[in-house]
Amino acid sequence: MRRFSGRRLTAAVALSTLVAVTGTACSPGSGGAAADDGTYTVWDPYPQFDKKSVWAKLLDDCGDEAGVKVERTAFDTSDLSNKALLAAQQDNSADVLIIDNPVVSTLAEAGVLTTTEENELDTSAVDGNLLAAGQSGGKTYGTPIGANTLALYYNKDVLRTAGVDISSVKDWQSLTAALEKVEKAGKKGITFSAIGTEEGSFQFLPWFWGAGAKLTELDSAEAADALSLWQGWLTKGYAPNSVINNTQTTSWQEFASGDYAFAENGTWQLANAEKAGFDYGVLPLPAARGGNAAAPTGGEFVTVPVQGDSGRYAVTRKLVACLTSAENLNTTDAALSYVAPTGEVRAQQAEENAALKPWIEAVEAAKGRTSDDLGTKYPRISEQLWKAVQSALSGAQSPEDALAEAQSAVK
Repeated sequence: MRRFSGRRLTAAVALSTLVAVTGTACSPGSGGAAADDGTYTVWDPYPQFDKKSVWAKLLDDCGDEAGVKVERTAFDTSDLSNKALLAAQQDNSADVLIIDNPVVSTLAEAGVLTTTEENELDTSAVDGNLLAAGQSGGKTYGTPIGANTLALYYNKDVLRTAGVDISSVKDWQSLTAALEKVEKAGKKGITFSAIGTEEGSFQFLPWFWGAGAKLTELDSAEAADALSLWQGWLTKGYAPNSVINNTQTTSWQEFASGDYAFAENGTWQLANAEKAGFDYGVLPLPAARGGNAAAPTGGEFVTVPVQGDSGRYAVTRKLVACLTSAENLNTTDAALSYVAPTGEVRAQQAEENAALKPWIEAVEAAKGRTSDDLGTKYPRISEQLWKAVQSALSGAQSPEDALAEAQSAVK
């Protein structure tokens, strides 16, 4: 088993650009490695869950099942990434680290994490498109605890007033036609987040991938088609100029006003949708020529950091297996508003909550931001992508010129 070597400290810089975009509360935390062989540490990004929560109880139960005490510390997502790097340098890593999926490849490349081949975690039941977010250099680091992603929320009353049949919305052309009808009926079309941060890239990726574009070719004709779609919506008044500064939260607030037909947003808004006061539906994001577009996956991976004492891995493997078992995944993913990473548990979710069905479709078509073996290249690509989106939507450049500049900057 290899040891952390202290190399690639620049990984912390990459981590700082990968802000959480899928909504957990923020709170400082304090960490600590295992006090002795009878205590195993778990670090997670869920400070919103206290000691009496279902999540905390599950950790304790898994510890009891493994015959050890679990010592849990919760961190803000970005703080957790940096703490994990520092702890690895000091040979003081947690036994189990639950980390935002785009960060997995960065920590793996820095030598912080063990591979599933080394730690013998069983990932055979996990869908390949979700597992890919935790793969780098042909190796897998950990297993997803669940996933969330993006889809289109729609206001049934607004669409009814505009004479739009939601079943007709199957691709970009039919979606744009629906927006035109909504605008002519005196209502507002679609809202989303195009802010100059990771949130903007996160929201643009379904359209980018839905056009057939690749993150290694930002200046492709397909990428320009996707950016032209967004630009055209702003030019025609189908989307508000506020999208340039919208976060996913402020975009949701616009939709919650009841004036908009559509909003691109995530699974984490389901509870707010129930409180919105109007009848809503959810539609997987359409690809350019039909079918479901690949939307980026949010959610965390359960990983096993490198330990100086390799004898700890046997118990750690039991803890991870317990946390990610079919029974426990269903409970955990319900608490986190996540869609399960395995078909077996998703079937349970669909049976228990019909509202999750379009989200299950979206997750099954989803894609990790660091997939295609992008790994630590992704933050740099994403930054140039959101800059191109901002430039085109503000009118500073054409989509083609903005994307050509972005590709040049990445190289």
